[in-house]
Amino acid sequence: MSALRLPAERINQEGRLLGTLPAVTNTILFNTTNADAVVAAMQILPVTNPWNECISNRPVLANSDAMIAQILSNLPSQRWLVANYEMNYVLVPDNQPLVPITFFNYPEESDLNGGTYPIGQYPIPANLPVETWPVGTGDQTIVQWQTNDDGSDRHAVMVAPGADVCWETYTTSLVGTNWQASNGAKFTLNTNGLRPDGWTSSDAAGFPIFPALVRYDEAERGMVEHACRLVVGKSLYGSYIYPATHYAAPVANTNTNLPAMGQRLRLKAAFAIPSSWTTEEKAVLLGLKKYGAMVADNGNQFSICVTPDDRWPAGCFADFRGLSITNFEVIQTTGTNEGQRSAGAPVANAGPDRGLLTGSSVQLQGIVAFGNPLPVIQWKEYSGPGPVTFGNAALTNTAATFSAPGSYTLELSANDGVHAVAYDAVVITVTNRIQVFLTLAGPYAILSWTGGTAPYVVQWAGRLPAVWSDLLTTSGNNTTIPITNLTGFFRVRG
Repeated sequence: MSALRLPAERINQEGRLLGTLPAVTNTILFNTTNADAVVAAMQILPVTNPWNECISNRPVLANSDAMIAQILSNLPSQRWLVANYEMNYVLVPDNQPLVPITFFNYPEESDLNGGTYPIGQYPIPANLPVETWPVGTGDQTIVQWQTNDDGSDRHAVMVAPGADVCWETYTTSLVGTNWQASNGAKFTLNTNGLRPDGWTSSDAAGFPIFPALVRYDEAERGMVEHACRLVVGKSLYGSYIYPATHYAAPVANTNTNLPAMGQRLRLKAAFAIPSSWTTEEKAVLLGLKKYGAMVADNGNQFSICVTPDDRWPAGCFADFRGLSITNFEVIQTTGTNEGQRSAGAPVANAGPDRGLLTGSSVQLQGIVAFGNPLPVIQWKEYSGPGPVTFGNAALTNTAATFSAPGSYTLELSANDGVHAVAYDAVVITVTNRIQVFLTLAGPYAILSWTGGTAPYVVQWAGRLPAVWSDLLTTSGNNTTIPITNLTGFFRVRG
């Protein structure tokens, strides 16, 4: 059996080409275009991770209706989806200096990151944003809010994109010159690893917060590409579901219709997203249909976590007041080695990059390796200056014809309905070269050509290497030239 090379391009679970990850040399706040460029190029957790898992076809739990009714009954008000402007983050260089931070509530369940109990060593920059800044903190500066411990949750998130690591803390504040927090957790963003069983994180379920955030950059692109962090009124005692590692409920919460930490909900496919709703609302709802939301904490709302980015348009999530919780359903989740993480995932190889002349077609040389079930193969144009016509887009090897010169990226996918869709891409460069054809007819040379754009200049040289002389200029695609006592070489420029 021949080996299949790994895909060369970085393509995320949504089939989006990630491009080159920009280097982070200084701290970057979340509500900036620089941060957008970095996080848009990040693969935040592997494509097989539960947060990136397509669950649109997962079966519904038998007691889903009863669980939704229970979730509704546990809410004092606001029985609709709420977008809470909460968790922010800061991007830091890989070599960001480590700062002592004292963990005062759960040091035994905290990652000390090289510190000495109960003090951790975290890459805390001077401009660390704390939860709800800036949209929920009035006119306070970032430094003022760091020291103003108002008793709220005060999460803080630090991300080192180059190292694929994030650190998260809870009830975070700066007291004098010393940082403190209830607890701290470190997550490696290029693995499916979990917290130790029974450990909390800065989130009640033991989850990372950063991969679950609804960010400005992705909403503006039109699609939330991962599961959301979901808060419910009450959760089940003594129970948590993969990938959660911790429960957060009193002993009295034994009703089996209560959701457990890690319980996954999905917006029903039958819910018709109104065309009049905002780009941001549509992006969230598309994500909730495909990736769903996982129960991460208890609160007084049915809410997802949106970054407190001051660039969000005013009222961009206001229509959610019309989205009843009854439009959601509770689904069967997959475990550690199930679903996307099960054996036999397909692998796609789109073949080598190619070049060709305008008017030509290319035979694509894709390969897909797979186990069971048989995947659906699909070629599509990802980007390019004009339409591409495929002979049969459902075959790995097929012809492609290009409508205009330029650089085209074609994407090959293999979807078996169980695993993460396998993607790879190939770049086809179509050159608008002029091809010249010469026919002799007695004392004449008949020149014709294809490609290029008028006006055309016909040139002659007596030898090579050449010093070219102009013979004529024309807007047509052919000409006849007397060749009496004329020998040498012709070319056409356009």
